[in-house]
Amino acid sequence: MTMTHREDIQRRIIELEVEHRDLDAVIDMLSHETRHEELQLRRLKKRKLQLKDHIVLLKMQLTPDIPA
Repeated sequence: MTMTHREDIQRRIIELEVEHRDLDAVIDMLSHETRHEELQLRRLKKRKLQLKDHIVLLKMQLTPDIPA
């Protein structure tokens, strides 16, 4: 893996983590409102899970394979 490819992956991970944190804040804010949209909350939570999965996959690409 080239250094620029590694840096691109690290940069993308940071971007996704920021989006994940932002979604967490929005979900928290919406869930505390007395009148909130359940469908919107479910969609935001689903997107948050997708981001988490994508972050994990990218981090796995950065970790070298170590034989057992």
